Amino acid sequence: MTENRKPAALALPQSIYKNRRLVANLAKNDFHAKFAGSYLGIIWAFVQPVITVLLYWFVFEKALHAGTQQTKAGITVPYVLWLMAGLIPWFYFQDVLNNGTNVLVEYSYLVKKVVFDVSLLPVVKVISAIFVHLFFVAFMLVIYCFYGMWPDVYTIQLVYYSLAMILMAMSLIYLTSALVVFFRDLSQIVGIMLQVLVWMTPIMWNAEGMQLGSVMMFILKLNPMFYIVQGYRDSLISKIWFFERPGITIYFWLFTLAVYILGTSVFRRLRVHFADVL
Repeated sequence: MTENRKPAALALPQSIYKNRRLVANLAKNDFHAKFAGSYLGIIWAFVQPVITVLLYWFVFEKALHAGTQQTKAGITVPYVLWLMAGLIPWFYFQDVLNNGTNVLVEYSYLVKKVVFDVSLLPVVKVISAIFVHLFFVAFMLVIYCFYGMWPDVYTIQLVYYSLAMILMAMSLIYLTSALVVFFRDLSQIVGIMLQVLVWMTPIMWNAEGMQLGSVMMFILKLNPMFYIVQGYRDSLISKIWFFERPGITIYFWLFTLAVYILGTSVFRRLRVHFADVL
């Protein structure tokens, strides 16, 4: 079977590996281009998320008296630590999905080049956002240490959950980036959906501390970011291994695989029309 006839889901990893240096350079340039022309440059990439964390912390802990949060295992932590474990992965997911959805429109000049493999562009956005994410993971660990919660063997799971989130986000933007070329309103719909999902994940509130019922918890867990946020908190707070949650782990990877196959297939079918529409 030739490369052109291979299923998109199988051909994509080979293409990424073959062009890995090009992808890395494009990702680096994309990261710097976001803040080109501003006096503070890439500092803005870190300022806004920090302000967001401080704002939510002030509103919920100081104004609404959220206080400490307690897990099912009875572990109690300051609200700011609970909040950061949810917001840090969300920042990455939100950034990738917002920017990745419009990547073909943004790089339309590359899409129109016959020799350029446009399937690399969604990966560029995924990698570009990793730089900021790594900084905030490190920043979060420092804050945890300040509160006396030092990294341990469970902290290693942050690598697993970060990779899981990256693969899931990449799978989604292959689908959304291909569709938005023909339906520009999709970018606005994605933005609205993210505003809804940030409250349903849950990030600012503690699902374990509320009497939601089995049906509501089942609905919440259908959101794949629930698994990621729960995983970050399991790694930093609850000290639970991912394989101790087999049901939701299997669901997450089945969801990611299904979206990856769908997204790459749709992308391959529509890519021949990208240049004409853009």
